[in-house]
Order: sequence, then structure tokens, then C-alpha cells
Amino acid sequence: MTPLSNPPSFDPRLVPAEGVDSHLPPVDPIALVPTALRKRFAAPPPWVPELTAEPAWSQRQARHASVLIPIVMRRRPTVLLTERTLHLPTHSGQIAFPGGKAEDFDTDAIATALREAQEEVGLESVFIQVLGQLPHYRTGSGFIITPVVALVETGFTLSPDSNEVADVFEVPLAYLMNPAHHQRHVYELEGRRREWFAMPYQDREKLRFIWGATAGMLRNFYRMLSA
Repeated sequence: MTPLSNPPSFDPRLVPAEGVDSHLPPVDPIALVPTALRKRFAAPPPWVPELTAEPAWSQRQARHASVLIPIVMRRRPTVLLTERTLHLPTHSGQIAFPGGKAEDFDTDAIATALREAQEEVGLESVFIQVLGQLPHYRTGSGFIITPVVALVETGFTLSPDSNEVADVFEVPLAYLMNPAHHQRHVYELEGRRREWFAMPYQDREKLRFIWGATAGMLRNFYRMLSA
């Protein structure tokens, strides 16, 4: 399956799901607690990422970027996500992890992810414990993304950048690591068959339509934890 991020004139919410992966087992809740996550990244089992690249729809030169997958250490761990503002040039309005393109002064992919989390949502690195990285993920818009997985202590205060972030919210990690919530979508666009995952989540505010690159990286995270 090749997921799709944000081609022009496309609304993924209007494409019906062709199936749901409820036949796959969810990750055991015991494997989602901080101690178990630390052990998994310290000694990961052999596993293969399911998704690594999307069909390219941008002609721009590939750029490196990093995102932080922040697992908030609540009684039931959650993943902190953002909703991007509508005026951004790429991935506008989408659900995303805090992150962005690498700068020359960043020492590595982790430095990029931590800096972007601070700049985008005000998440200070003092609350963050990096666990490790997932395989690179190439978006259709030309970004080569390094997902950096981290635990986040509670007690932080966020200050989102209103230019980039329309909203910040949390989704239970157990929900995202349960394939019963992993929808498969298929769409024909410009003569090409496109496929992607979506993980819609209804919270108290509204339906959060998680899809494309964000859902693809979460699917890889599921594959690592269930290996």
C-alpha cells in the first residue's frame, strides 16, 4: 500500500473506506507503558516498515525533515498531534506531528525534531525523553522525514504558533495501535491508483481525520511494536 498526503484539489475525507484491518491484533496495552517502550527501542526485534514512500506529486528537490512522535505519559499514554493551519503551502489543514524541515545548524534529526516541537507548540525539551527513530518516510510533497519517538512527561504548558498550528490535541496511544481503527482508502487520481491509511478519531471537540503521512508513520510504529 502507498499512502497519499496532499495532492492538489483532493479531499480524502470524501473517499469511502474500502476496508478496516480489524483482523490484525492490537498491540498489548502492557507494551504501551513507558517501561515497555523504553525496552522495545533499546533492543528492537527484527521488523520491516510497511510504508516508506508516497507517489510524488511535487517536482521540488527532496528536503530532509524530522517529526516528533510525542507519547505523553498519562495514566493511559496518548500521542500529541497538531492540526495545521489552512494557509500553509503544504499539508494545510492536516493532522500532523510537530516537526519541520532540517536546518543547517541542526546537529542531527533529533535536534530538528526537538527544535520544531519547541517552535511549533512550545513543548520544551526538558519534558522530552527521546526513545529512538523509525525508518525514513518520503512524502508526495518531497520531504524525507525522520520520525523521532519520545516520551513526554506531564506538567508541560504548550504555546502553539498560531501561524502554523490551528489546534493541538491528544489521542490515546492504544487507539492508534489498534488496527481495528486503521481504515484503507483507494482513489483514482490522474490515471494513477492511490492508496492510504486513515485513523479517524472522535474526541470531545470534533472528528480528527488522521491520514496520509501521519497515519503511515503510525502504521509503521504499530508494525514495530507488534513485531
